Amino acid sequence: MGYPVTRLRRLRANERLRQMVRETRLTADDLIYPVFVTHGRGVRKAVEAMPGVYNFSVDTLLAELAEARALGVKATIIFGIPLVKDEAATEAYADEGIVQQAVRAIKKELPDLLVITDVCLCEYTSHGHCGVVKDGRVLNDPTLELLARTALSHVRAGADLVAPSDMMDGRVKAIREALDEAGYVEVPIMAYSAKYASAFYGPFREAAGSAPQFGDRKTYQMDFPNAREALREAELDLEEGADIVMVKPALAYLDVLRRVRDRFGCPVAAYNVSGEYAMVKAAAQKGWLDERAVVMEILTAIKRAGADLILTYHAKDAARWLAEEM
Repeated sequence: MGYPVTRLRRLRANERLRQMVRETRLTADDLIYPVFVTHGRGVRKAVEAMPGVYNFSVDTLLAELAEARALGVKATIIFGIPLVKDEAATEAYADEGIVQQAVRAIKKELPDLLVITDVCLCEYTSHGHCGVVKDGRVLNDPTLELLARTALSHVRAGADLVAPSDMMDGRVKAIREALDEAGYVEVPIMAYSAKYASAFYGPFREAAGSAPQFGDRKTYQMDFPNAREALREAELDLEEGADIVMVKPALAYLDVLRRVRDRFGCPVAAYNVSGEYAMVKAAAQKGWLDERAVVMEILTAIKRAGADLILTYHAKDAARWLAEEM
């Protein structure tokens, strides 16, 4: 029934009523805070391309995460920056690697914080690619063993959940088998299932020092015009043992996120990546937009599109703003 009997503006008349009929509700429980950890003490090095983001040593990272936890952020994902890089990505799976050290410290000091580790090799390899390289080619199957070793070392250090981001075929299966054989059958895997070869990753590569030294990652990350392929990737990861699937980046791929959400019954994550974050920060610094309003609109849109979990560098600010709204 149409106007004048139906007047949709009746439900927009005041703030309280708008809150009562709100369809999508963003909460701090939805947020995962990505952080970068490096060797040393007292390190809090600003990432120029990502205002408000830092490379932390373990001691300063603990203070940062304690602040985030106090704001209501209950989960973090850790990216490591090693001292030495080599072709075999040795520090990725070393017992005293920087991620392993950070995980042990966090679980000791902040035991109720959910600790997720990114499982990839690009930060640790001298060539910057996410796998074993031979004659200029990234080899899929030899990489799987190193990824499984890395995931297992993270879990042994205390990680609650591992998140392979490399986009090698079969890596979820390799990791699941390694964890199960070691007795970690209850540790979940959050797979970067639809990870696109995106131009939005530039600031992250500055933060993590992970830019490839030759070529690009288009032979293993997804081609950005494709959407049906994302469903195939997610389905294969679930068959191999993934518990959560992810779409990355978020904003340019909300349609893909919606398709994944509609197709599968598992939890779905979306990564609000570094380039998306940096654009908002840069425009806000120029006074061209209202940072708080835009961030909340973006994160709500990601959730509305189907994300159960949102990885975002805005996590601390968003949690603070949500608390103020309450």
